[in-house]
Amino acid sequence: MALSKAKELRKLSEDELSTEIANVKRELFDLRFQLATRQMETGFHQFKHARRKLAQLMTIERERQLSVGATTSENAAVSSEQ
Repeated sequence: MALSKAKELRKLSEDELSTEIANVKRELFDLRFQLATRQMETGFHQFKHARRKLAQLMTIERERQLSVGATTSENAAVSSEQ
């Protein structure tokens, strides 16, 4: 699994981003389950890749939440001045 570039991930829509986050969380769960049951077939580096991708996705999601919040607060400030 190659790591995606943040620029590519920012092009995803809200639904695609949520789906991708859910997929990576599921992948991490499966990896932990394989490790616990000693069925780990591949290397441990997959944990690092999955955690890093999840962090990238969640960062982009948070950036979008903050940008929407900033826009909303700016609009509220302009409305209250009038």
